[in-house]
Amino acid sequence: MFELIRANRRRSAALLLVMLLLMLGVGYAIGFAVLPGVGSADMALNGSALRFTFAPGGLLGMGVALLVWAVQALAAYGGGDRMLMAASGARKIQKADHPQLFNVVEEMSIAAGLPKPPDVYIIEDMGLNAFAAGRSPEHASVAVTAGLLGKLNRDQLQGVIAHEISHIVHRDVLFMTMMGVMAGTIIMLTDLFFRVTWHSARMSSTRRYSSSRNKGGGYQLVLLAVALVLMILAPLLAQLIYFACSRRREYLADAGGAVFTRYPEGLASALEIISGKAALENTNRVIAPMYIINPLESGKRMFASLSSTHPPVEKRIAILRGMAGGVSYKKYAESWGRMEGARAARMPAAALAESERPQVAPAGAGLGPVETFPGAVAPAVQPVPAVETPEVRVARARQAGDLLRKLNQFRFIDCACGLRFKIPPEYPHARVKCPRCGAVHQVMDVKTG
Repeated sequence: MFELIRANRRRSAALLLVMLLLMLGVGYAIGFAVLPGVGSADMALNGSALRFTFAPGGLLGMGVALLVWAVQALAAYGGGDRMLMAASGARKIQKADHPQLFNVVEEMSIAAGLPKPPDVYIIEDMGLNAFAAGRSPEHASVAVTAGLLGKLNRDQLQGVIAHEISHIVHRDVLFMTMMGVMAGTIIMLTDLFFRVTWHSARMSSTRRYSSSRNKGGGYQLVLLAVALVLMILAPLLAQLIYFACSRRREYLADAGGAVFTRYPEGLASALEIISGKAALENTNRVIAPMYIINPLESGKRMFASLSSTHPPVEKRIAILRGMAGGVSYKKYAESWGRMEGARAARMPAAALAESERPQVAPAGAGLGPVETFPGAVAPAVQPVPAVETPEVRVARARQAGDLLRKLNQFRFIDCACGLRFKIPPEYPHARVKCPRCGAVHQVMDVKTG
C-alpha cells in the first residue's frame, strides 16, 4: 500500500511539473502578446561576450501566472474540502442523523488504516453519486447524495465509501485539487488572453513593424507566432492531462475499494445501479470529475476517450467481477490487464506482492485492524438476506427522505396509534390532529428529528 502511495506521488510530481511548465508557458505567451518588446543583455564568460535576447513582457506574464496559481492553490489547500462541499450543496451531518452511514465510514476507515474517519456530508439530491475531498487523511470529507442512501443496500454503500476512502489514502484528493486549480488557471489565463489580444495587437502594431527592421524583429515575430499557437493548444493539453490522471486514479480507487471491503461485487453492483442515474442538479466542471461517476457524463455511453474524466463504467464493473479467487491489488491488476493489456495495468511490485485476502460474504466485508476510533462501532459479522424485500427497500428510501426533512427543520411527531407526522417548518398552527385516532398533538414545542 505504501509503495503504491509513493508511486502515485512520483507520478503526480512528474505530471504536476508538466502542468506547471505549460502554465508558465501560457503566462509567458500572454505577457509577450500584451508587451511584445524584446530586450537584450550582455554577459562576459571566459573572456567572451555573450548577448542574451529576452522578452520582459513574457517574464512578467510568467510571474503573474505563478502568482495567480499560488493564491488559488493556497486557498484550495487551506479550505478546499469546505469550498467543494459548499459548491456541491453538501451539508455536514452527525452520527445520530444516519448511524448506518457513519458505521460504514468508520469500518472502511479502519480497514484503510486512516488516522481518523473523514467528516460525513449529505448532498440534497436524489441522483446517485458520491465524492471525497480534503488535503490529507487527517483533513478529509466524504459526501454522498440522499438518493444514494435511499437506493443502495449496505454492501453497495460500503463499496462506494471504500472507493472514496481509497482516493483519500492514495492522496488523490489533494493531487486532483492541485491539478484542477492549475488547469483552471491555464483556462482562465487563456480566456483573458483572447479578450485582450486584439486590443494588444492594435496598440502594438506600430511598434512591431518598426522593430522588425532591428536585429530582434524576426525573433519577436517568431515568438509571437509561438505564443498564439500555445494559447490555442494549452487549454486542450491541460484538460487532457487532467482527464488522463483522473481516469487512472479511478481504476486504482476501485482496486482499493475492493481490497478494503474484500467484496468486489459490492462496488461492482453499486456502479451498475449508479450508472445512468448519477446526474445531479447542482454540479459544475470543476467538481464533476471528483464524483465516483461523472454526473455530467451520466447516461452517455462513454468509451475510453481522451476527453472523458472516468473510464467506461462497464469496463470498471467487468474488472471488479473478473477478480476471481481472491482480493488483492495483484488480482485487480490481472483483471485490468485482461481488459486493457498488461502495460495499462502496471502497479508497483510491492503492491502486487501484498498477500491476497479471501473474498467474503456480504456484511462480513471491511474487517480491518484491531485498533478503532473513540466511539467507533466494530464491524459485525451478521447474515444479510441475499434478496432484499420490497419492505426493506421502502424503509431505506423513507429513512433517506426523513434525513433530508430533518436537515430542513421538519418536525417529527410519533402518534400512539403508529402514525408519524412530518411537519414542515412553515406549518402555521400550534396543534395537529391525527386523522387515524383523533389525538391532538402540540407542534410548536416539538424538536426536529
